[in-house]
Amino acid sequence: MDKIKVLNISELENNQSTVVNVNDKEIAVFNVEGEFFAIDDRCSHSDESLSEGEVYDCKVECPAHGAEFDLKTGEALTPPASKSVSCYQTSTDENSIYIEVETNA
Repeated sequence: MDKIKVLNISELENNQSTVVNVNDKEIAVFNVEGEFFAIDDRCSHSDESLSEGEVYDCKVECPAHGAEFDLKTGEALTPPASKSVSCYQTSTDENSIYIEVETNA
């Protein structure tokens, strides 16, 4: 696994989200009350951008059909989604947000 810097902390305000591209994969990064989470950006049901969904209680709601995903695990919590999305470990230092991704071999 590689730890890759994806953003400066100052680029992602509290309770906001954005999309980063890592190894040709779109990953949604969320700031929830100063805690950072990263999951695949595409809903497993409708291929919509999860970074554009509403966030509450460490969950994100897909803007298309309301499916909810756990930001800590990527688990699909409500229909119509039944398949989880990938979840990525995050870490920070004084200025930066990092995610861990598999190394391209």
